[in-house]
Amino acid sequence: MRDKPWIFRTYAGHSTARESNALYRKNLAKGQTGLSVAFDLPTQTGYDSDHPLARGEVGKVGVPISHVGDMRDLFAGIPLAQMNTSMTINATAAWLLALYIAVAEEQGTARAALQGTTQNDIIKEYLSRGTYVFPPAPSMRLTKDVILFTTVEVPKWNPMNVCSYHLQEAGATPVQELAFALATAMAVLDAVKASGEGTPEGFGEVVGRISFFVNAGLRFVTELCKMRAFAELWDEITAERYGVSDPKHRLFRYGVQVNSLGLTEQQPENNVYRILLETLAVTLSKRARARAVQLPAWNEALGLPRPWDQQWSLRMQQILAYETDLLEYGDIFDGSTEIANAVGELKRQAKDELSRIEAMGGAVAAVESSYMKQKLVESNAHRLEAIERGESIVVGVNKFIETESSPLGSGEGAILTVSQAVETEQIGRLAAWRSARDPTAAAAALDALSAAAQEGRNVMPASIACAKAGVTTGEWGETLRRIFGEYRAPTGVSGTASQTGGGLEGVRADVERVSHKLGRRIKFLVGKPGLDGHSNGAEQIAVRARDAGMEVVYEGIRLTPAEIVNAALEEGVHVVGLSILSGSHVPLVKDVVARMAEAGLEDVPVVVGGIIPPDDERVLKAAGVAAVYTPKNYELNRIMADIVRIVDLSASGPS
Repeated sequence: MRDKPWIFRTYAGHSTARESNALYRKNLAKGQTGLSVAFDLPTQTGYDSDHPLARGEVGKVGVPISHVGDMRDLFAGIPLAQMNTSMTINATAAWLLALYIAVAEEQGTARAALQGTTQNDIIKEYLSRGTYVFPPAPSMRLTKDVILFTTVEVPKWNPMNVCSYHLQEAGATPVQELAFALATAMAVLDAVKASGEGTPEGFGEVVGRISFFVNAGLRFVTELCKMRAFAELWDEITAERYGVSDPKHRLFRYGVQVNSLGLTEQQPENNVYRILLETLAVTLSKRARARAVQLPAWNEALGLPRPWDQQWSLRMQQILAYETDLLEYGDIFDGSTEIANAVGELKRQAKDELSRIEAMGGAVAAVESSYMKQKLVESNAHRLEAIERGESIVVGVNKFIETESSPLGSGEGAILTVSQAVETEQIGRLAAWRSARDPTAAAAALDALSAAAQEGRNVMPASIACAKAGVTTGEWGETLRRIFGEYRAPTGVSGTASQTGGGLEGVRADVERVSHKLGRRIKFLVGKPGLDGHSNGAEQIAVRARDAGMEVVYEGIRLTPAEIVNAALEEGVHVVGLSILSGSHVPLVKDVVARMAEAGLEDVPVVVGGIIPPDDERVLKAAGVAAVYTPKNYELNRIMADIVRIVDLSASGPS
């Protein structure tokens, strides 16, 4: 008998709720069987579109949702009673779920009928993705509130996707991905149990609704074994640690987006094969097959993919599921001693790592001590060094680089761009929304939310009431910020082991020469303006600059242009490096450059890194940027040498 295929999803959302709705409806018409919503960074971090920190970020990496009206537009004409919706949302998961429930009830759908997932994994946000807001303790409390509320009120909903996807994107090895994700799940279940708010007989249901969102890289045999190891370890942990007796509640249920980290800007058409091979890792083994799959587009290293690019990835899933005989067989790896041995070794190493984390006090303690962050930064550094040295071959990047020109990825319209007018229009709609709502009802709903948060009651009922009263995302976020405070996670850079070789000798000599010329050591400020939390690149640049002998100033993510310029002024830096991967590079970089000129720092060169299309690179250089680095610039030592050269030229003055 042929198995049912997994859920086909495409991670999508951009510009406005109405444009994203049109995209969703087109994708569903093409055979997509579930939705995966990408929210913009202000929405993910609890800001309204008109907040100063939202400048340049509105609608860029996802859809802006400022209130229930936006959510209504997002799902117009899409019956939520029939939909399985995944929402990649974490710090503000309770709020976005509240908005979703409010819209579903407007459609006449009972909340108990809703199916879908909120990612709601705050621990990995501290480690890799950076859209956290509150400190760990209140963040875990919000996660717990969503879990306990949905288990009773929305029983078909997965309240948490323990997300190892972003751990691998930050450099995690398969063992680290296993151990860190399982440690996160254990920390959450321990918090739910310790709260005493559920019933002992209902705890199995809580465990049964926890799902995972994983990554799969190109070493697809190892990745397949990792999935089998995940399934076996989860079964063991839920039985032995939590006493869950129902085998259904112990199932390892996961969705996946395969690896984006390995997608290349050079010869990007090769990414199609990479995506296919990674997909096999999560579909070939029946006992460890994904329940839902969303695939990146072939050109994501170049910019925001177009609908056609996303369709190509969807068709790959459909061909695999419907044209092959994959779903006609049981698990084709059962009985393989090679697979069993590899799974056993992964489990052994993951258990050792779990024991180390447990000895520290669990996942939250390992975040606060920077242990897990440092390990990820180190692993990513080793990965990049292996590519630079040619020990890890990447076709089209460090080997087989001769190529024909591609007809796929060039010319106008090769990637999707979001107009700056989107932000202006969204801010206008938000102002109109505030003017039209009942201010008394909104204020009363916010007072009730504040009381629930302060008194330790579940925030979900009050959040749903806020949604229905027209409260905005920024108002919900600000209310909880006042109560819980905000948080800055450790960067993991200062404790990362130094690189002692690997071709840095020449760069170090240049650093010493130019530092002597300057009269003090080259000082390099690495900054991340805006709300982009993907800090992997900035961390690797900071670590390599330190290893090259520069003095590095790196204060982590989510800084305003004003804060970056102030730091440059106070620290007396010789060069400023800005890392932006959210697509907001043009307005943010221009803002920083203008502020530097106002502060008398026009002679301090600025370099920029990110996913930056050629047209934008020309715009940035015209604005005064000294150099632009994109994913094709994978040799960090060359980047370091280039930065030293730029500082040397700057110190020499005009020729």
